[in-house]
Amino acid sequence: MLLLVVGAVALLLDILTKVLVVATLSDQPPLRLLGGAVYFTLARNSGAAFSLGTGMTIVFTLLALIVVLVIVRTARKLYSRGWAISLGLVLGGALGNLVDRMFRHPGPFRGAVIDFISVFDPWGRTWPIFNLADSAIVVGGVLAVILAFAGVEMDGTRNRKADR
Repeated sequence: MLLLVVGAVALLLDILTKVLVVATLSDQPPLRLLGGAVYFTLARNSGAAFSLGTGMTIVFTLLALIVVLVIVRTARKLYSRGWAISLGLVLGGALGNLVDRMFRHPGPFRGAVIDFISVFDPWGRTWPIFNLADSAIVVGGVLAVILAFAGVEMDGTRNRKADR
């Protein structure tokens, strides 16, 4: 249940922010925030993270579908709150980008993902533009790594080997 709630919240926030960004930033200059450390700017990405694989939208659509199906199948064996949060974030993020790939221009399985968050590192270099779905996937992935190293199993038990 927690997995579904976290996934639904991540998906809803992603969709709402993308709708807002498309409505307000289309054909507009970037919106400067936090003294220029962060910008909101509309970008359409037919690839994956860092615009890798541009033009391979159908491959990323199928991969996202597989991720969603694996997480849904795993949910039945999930009794750890940490893993539920982790996989819920990944599920919500994958679904958020999948919605774009399925329903945005130019059409099903070929749609471009809406990205809009642009940040600068301390040296003034720009980081690739991303969205809330990407953030949810990364945070969920980092949490999964932490849980795995801590020896927390998906069923809520602890792996004693990780304690040594």
